[in-house]
Amino acid sequence: MASSCFHCLEPIPRGFDGHVVLSGEDQPVCCIGCKAVAETIIAQGMSDYYTYRTESAGKVTELVPEQLKMLLSYDNEEIQEDFVEAQGDLKEVLLSVEGISCAACAWLIEKQLLALAGVRRVDVNTSTHRAMILWQPEHVKLSEIIKALLEIGYKAYPFQADEEAAQKQATAKAYIRRLGVAGLMTMQVMMFAFAMYFGMFSGMEEDFEQYFRWISLVLASPVILYSAMPFLTNAIKGLAAKQLNMDLPVSLAIFGAFAASTYATFMEVGEVYFESICMFTFLLLLGKYLEFRARLKASEFTANLQKLLPLTARLFDNSSEERMIAAKKLKLDDKILVKAGETIPADGIVFEGHTTVDESMMTGEHLPVKKYQGHQVYAGTLNHDGVIALQINKVGQNTLLNQIIKLQHNALTKRPKLVEITDKVAQWFVACLLIFASLTAFGWYQTSPEQAFWVTISVLVATCPCALSLAIPTALTCAVASLTKKGILIKESHVLETATKLTRVAFDKTGTLTEGQFSIKHIELLDSQYSEQQVLELAAALERYSEHPIARAFSDITPADNLVSEISVVAGSGLTAKFNNQPIAIGKSNWFGKHASFAQATLFIKQQPIADFYFDDKVRGNAERVIEELQQDGLTCHMLTGDSSNAGKALATQLALDSYETACSPENKQLHVEQWSQQHEVVAMVGDGINDSPVFNSAHLSIAMETGADISKNTADVVLLNSDLNAITALRNVAKQTRRIVKQNLAMSLLYNASILPLAALGMVPPWVAVIGMSASSILVIGNSLRLLKL
Repeated sequence: MASSCFHCLEPIPRGFDGHVVLSGEDQPVCCIGCKAVAETIIAQGMSDYYTYRTESAGKVTELVPEQLKMLLSYDNEEIQEDFVEAQGDLKEVLLSVEGISCAACAWLIEKQLLALAGVRRVDVNTSTHRAMILWQPEHVKLSEIIKALLEIGYKAYPFQADEEAAQKQATAKAYIRRLGVAGLMTMQVMMFAFAMYFGMFSGMEEDFEQYFRWISLVLASPVILYSAMPFLTNAIKGLAAKQLNMDLPVSLAIFGAFAASTYATFMEVGEVYFESICMFTFLLLLGKYLEFRARLKASEFTANLQKLLPLTARLFDNSSEERMIAAKKLKLDDKILVKAGETIPADGIVFEGHTTVDESMMTGEHLPVKKYQGHQVYAGTLNHDGVIALQINKVGQNTLLNQIIKLQHNALTKRPKLVEITDKVAQWFVACLLIFASLTAFGWYQTSPEQAFWVTISVLVATCPCALSLAIPTALTCAVASLTKKGILIKESHVLETATKLTRVAFDKTGTLTEGQFSIKHIELLDSQYSEQQVLELAAALERYSEHPIARAFSDITPADNLVSEISVVAGSGLTAKFNNQPIAIGKSNWFGKHASFAQATLFIKQQPIADFYFDDKVRGNAERVIEELQQDGLTCHMLTGDSSNAGKALATQLALDSYETACSPENKQLHVEQWSQQHEVVAMVGDGINDSPVFNSAHLSIAMETGADISKNTADVVLLNSDLNAITALRNVAKQTRRIVKQNLAMSLLYNASILPLAALGMVPPWVAVIGMSASSILVIGNSLRLLKL
């Protein structure tokens, strides 16, 4: 009769007789809880869990229905509002996943989930231990996705900063416990080892020597069965997924040496090396722990962003009295009060009061930003010195803070081609390492059998390609975190690679090279039937429906209600509507081909020009310097603007641009960029308007200003949260440094493996030195990547 539980592998209590049936065979269980769980898993067709698991399941202390109820709660629509985002007919969630250790884990998770009907995409980040999943809710539920991960040994839950921080802390404590056991037992075993070594010279009796061997076996067993177990479980997971991961050669070394020493103890022949195994495991764990701490530092920035949000908010009710509620319960159009020194709990519009706000956590700009009535403020920013009343216009996943976090995770989980290549190289390297180790063992057994075993172990450990596997992911994680701190939001994984290859940069004018803060300079009336006040009110009535920067010049004018109707936006031209049942429009002066002037906007009634508007727009203070730096770096700079006035030519001359095009429609802009691409130019487009979204799709790299239209920001590869052109040069500098760091990491890891391999094969590297070398190479690569956080 089996002595351990089939489900949790713990001993079966005396007198308990329970079992489950799997594949026609009775399997023993230790309690009613394990029996219920096992029967549920088997009944739901998930018995593969027992085939592929690599460590024991936790002992069940609660009934199955309670556990299933917890999982099913993730399918609740109201609960999902906090962490699930709709993508058309699909849903998207970011999960924190425990137990990810290498690229093979990511492959296994993706394979398991993509086998589920309805799961459309899975992106796993091995640095941050997170998975982005896109699925069809009508075909599969979120609880089923999480349950599928549990089947293969990975515990998952929706990403939330506090929960993830607790999980990271638990992982750190687990490392320390394993280190403690390994360190304590290593010291004890070393004492007996020294006694046996000295006994070789002083003539220790054989009975005492055998007694010391048995004591050493007992003391080393916790190290192998507890401290070293993660290496074995990860190796088995990889093999189950038909992958060769970095833990495989390490596991062969540790457990092979332990098996050989145990055999020698039982059979009373040969030598034992329990002290070497324990020290070997301790040093390996120490290296892994230091690596974990370094990787944690690289990924902690996004979790810190979530912690900016306050727990409570001051809500105004109908009686204008304030009351405290949970910030996560705020709804659209709620009115809240934010006092000086408090953190703003949700995105909203100021409708009363004025203040200054610290937005440095998003934009990287530490100067306070003035906020008045009508200004937008963001969740997580700090209210400095005034009391303001806000009307909430964005909550939950739609706030800017959560959008930043989501887009950053997207950039990190979408692995560039170079990462996939290095993952494949690492797997082939492990395969070649195993073959080389086998040849080394065979060669040494021919000449020096007593050394063959330990030389082979040194080869297995010293040449493990951990550093190669870490070379690129850690650098990318640090680079994205560094750019986010500067207010540069990376949305696509190719950005850092493309930014280093640019040959041309094209700029929109209004709101990009200029500040887009328009004021009316002059109005020229073209029809005597209308006064200046009338055309101003008509223009303001139309422009209130536009997101173009010119519309802000009319924001101080309050037209009569319902002055115009049937408003429609014509991208690249302007707006149309009905006024007294007559067609009215405002936009480019040459819109209808009957009027030509240098005005920046013209008001039309029945397609006849009524008034021309001329505006002042200040050039961005850093535009000239940024363009000069780009040109000095070998890039050509161009302007593509829809403005048909003389302002475009004047600005191009002032900024010394290489070329410019005015009166460009969205199609014209797109055509210019496509022509440059056909000439093998690598083009970046910088813009902010609705008319820039089509050209963003044609450019190799698209950059949107945060002050621009939502559609342009959604289409762009990069969003400049502080709308500062200096961020373009900062992006290129970080991209270049990232490329340099990646090359250094790859060179260091390959150089280490190439130099240590022959030395280990020649028996010149003891196993403990091999451990230190492997750990040091990984830590060196991570430390080199962390330099990117200081840029």
